[in-house]
Amino acid sequence: MQKTSLKLTPLNRRRWLFAYLALTPVLAIYIFIRIIPIIQTFRISFYKWDLISKRKPFLGFANYIGLLQDRAFLISLTNTTIIAFGILFFSVPISLLIAVLLSKPRKLSPLYETMYFLPVVTSMVPATLAWKWILDAQYGPLNQFIGYFGFSPQPWLVNPKLAVFSVILLSSWKIIGYNMIIFLVGIRNIPSMYYEAAEIDGASILQQFWNITLPLLKPILLFVSVITVISSYNVYTQVYVLASDAQGSPGYVVRVLVYDMIENGFRYFRMGYASAEAVYLLIIVLILTMIQFTFLRNRS
Repeated sequence: MQKTSLKLTPLNRRRWLFAYLALTPVLAIYIFIRIIPIIQTFRISFYKWDLISKRKPFLGFANYIGLLQDRAFLISLTNTTIIAFGILFFSVPISLLIAVLLSKPRKLSPLYETMYFLPVVTSMVPATLAWKWILDAQYGPLNQFIGYFGFSPQPWLVNPKLAVFSVILLSSWKIIGYNMIIFLVGIRNIPSMYYEAAEIDGASILQQFWNITLPLLKPILLFVSVITVISSYNVYTQVYVLASDAQGSPGYVVRVLVYDMIENGFRYFRMGYASAEAVYLLIIVLILTMIQFTFLRNRS
């Protein structure tokens, strides 16, 4: 086979130069607001950095070791992990089911898609305040609804376990519309001839979904799963509004990693300690992302 030599003509050189020059401001901004803070976070995590003192002693891995012995950090990590996987297991299957049901063009399909997507564009704080009223122990509609079936009112925002479930419920409701739209795009790009051939062979709707839709959606399923886990591990606003000092409950009945970082960094001025937490969070997200990539690649 004859090898072809790739030669850059003067015109191509000017095009490459223009492309790099056009990307330089964007890359510079990205490096400034993303890469440099990450590097700084790694660096600060090895120091006793209190934002006040000029002297910042080097501690090595002391912050990382101290976190593993910190009860507040371990509780935050446990709660965050439960919330993240709860959102993943609730939101992804439900959004996929809704996307399958809305994949066939119907008269009111755009209306249904808009209704499901509305929570995504709704600001988190007012949405959480609405859910806080729904989950209120005394006057909330949810307790009134379950009362019709003979259940007693539940302290959704006071009991730690119920509060965690409430955060999962709210966060899943908020993200389902986003995942649904991504799944819809993937399903509607699957060639219809596959389904037509399956119908000729007598395959049921469930068989078509299991043997055609799901295998061809695996790249999109991977993307949705990874994005859901990453965003769920960064949960903060809904926890702060929904389960902080609610109805006379102890402060922050649901403690999560992001809140623990903010408290250590800006309340106790332990910025090195908080930076070590951020590094732990980054490592956890990277490991979970690699596991998801490996799992779906092996299943394909």
